[in-house]
Amino acid sequence: MGIGIRPYTHEPFSDFGESRTRRAFAEALQRETARLGRHCPLVIGGERIDTSGRLVSANPARREQVVGTAAKADAALADRAVEAAASAYAQWRHAPAEQRADLLFKAAALTRRRRHEFSALLVLETGKPWREADADTAEAIDFMEYYGREALRLADGAPVLSRPGEINRYRYLPLGVGIVLPPWNFAMAIMAGMTMAAVGAGNTVVLKPASNAPVIAARFVELLEEAGLPPGVVNYVPGSGAEVGDRLVDDPRTRFVSFTGSREVGLRIFERAAKVQPGQLWLKRVLAELGGKDAIVVDRSADLELAAQAIVASAFGYAGQKCSACSRAIVVADVYDEVLARTVKLAQQLTVGDPAQLGCEMGPLIDRAAYDKVMDYVALGHREGRLATGGEGDETIGWYAQPTIFADVQPQARLMQEEIFGPVLALCRAPDFDEALAIANDTAYGLTGAVISRDRDRLEQARREFHVGNLYLNRGCTGAIVGYQPFGGFNMSGTDAKAGGPDYLALFMQAQCVTEQL
Repeated sequence: MGIGIRPYTHEPFSDFGESRTRRAFAEALQRETARLGRHCPLVIGGERIDTSGRLVSANPARREQVVGTAAKADAALADRAVEAAASAYAQWRHAPAEQRADLLFKAAALTRRRRHEFSALLVLETGKPWREADADTAEAIDFMEYYGREALRLADGAPVLSRPGEINRYRYLPLGVGIVLPPWNFAMAIMAGMTMAAVGAGNTVVLKPASNAPVIAARFVELLEEAGLPPGVVNYVPGSGAEVGDRLVDDPRTRFVSFTGSREVGLRIFERAAKVQPGQLWLKRVLAELGGKDAIVVDRSADLELAAQAIVASAFGYAGQKCSACSRAIVVADVYDEVLARTVKLAQQLTVGDPAQLGCEMGPLIDRAAYDKVMDYVALGHREGRLATGGEGDETIGWYAQPTIFADVQPQARLMQEEIFGPVLALCRAPDFDEALAIANDTAYGLTGAVISRDRDRLEQARREFHVGNLYLNRGCTGAIVGYQPFGGFNMSGTDAKAGGPDYLALFMQAQCVTEQL
């Protein structure tokens, strides 16, 4: 690692208990509110390009309030963006690891300096409460700091053996032009992490941001330019998935696709990327994180207050709009009624409202489609379980849904099998711990899971049998920290790319062995 670079530690969260921090964040919100309505052109090869088409980004807490607009690319501009990335790759591929890492470190430093600005924009564009918006921005800083160090670590390759009379060297080379398709629910952290991992590995990218969050992505590209990003290394191309996304994925010059989003879209990308196009010289690599149906299992020996707190925080943080959210609580029968009662009580104490207010603990859903989907699942829940709390929605001002819990849901019910991506929790009674684990594993997904127990044998059994990419013991199933808990899942949760971990950057590279006979 480079001289003077300290070991990685994750970015601390802002302390909103301090009046100075609260005041600074409130002022950032005021500044960003004053900038509402800004327009974001495309950025291709460093050039700003406007179009007649528009993506309109609305505040989900105040759905008539336009946060900003973004120029909408078409197929021809998608082709132009890939061409710009391919042209920039000819130079960027040879950039020393120190130069690539320095770009990431500078971008992290600028983000840290403007932290409240980005967090305030997250509040307005994606409806995140203060603390969750702050954590989102902190995670973006973490990704850049961590991947910068990873680029330096991988610069010298990996050790291999040499026989007498020959020298072997094993090194990592960048892949080429990549397509980055981030989600809206971590519009800063995952967008920045996916983009800068690829760039830090020596690739160039076309970034097609989520249609619900194009403004923060445009602001981040501006920050990268300030940090010294060469033209064409990151190209900002908002547009529709059908016209622009498919075009980018299909392009024979595309070497890899990095996607985070729904299972349906991810499988479609996986299938399209597998088809070899005319003139294509490689098999495209796909890194995909596709969601989850995550469970918290509560053993009879558990600390029941801890269990209830973990369930509520994991189920209703960011209104359940996380791939890691707890949407199933599987509780051993001996303690089921008590866990249900405590969980309902905590859920009813949550403050739902405008995330621009500090006291808000749960904000709105992202848009009408999400709201309608959640309300459909609430209607389903009335048929599949017993409503314990919540179940109401309010679309008068924004897309609000109450924290909702359905009790006595059966393992095979749709509420227990399908990803909802909203504040709807199903509670299931298990006769014993063995059956609870079996129910937890009975899903097409395998992203996160948690077990709450004081019994060491039960915890060790969970280590052996709970088939998820991120297993948490005696804590909630959300909130992975970059570099500490590499994140990614099994089965239909994706390719288990483990973002924020020691294997991740190498996924944007290819290994080469060079042998010289003496």
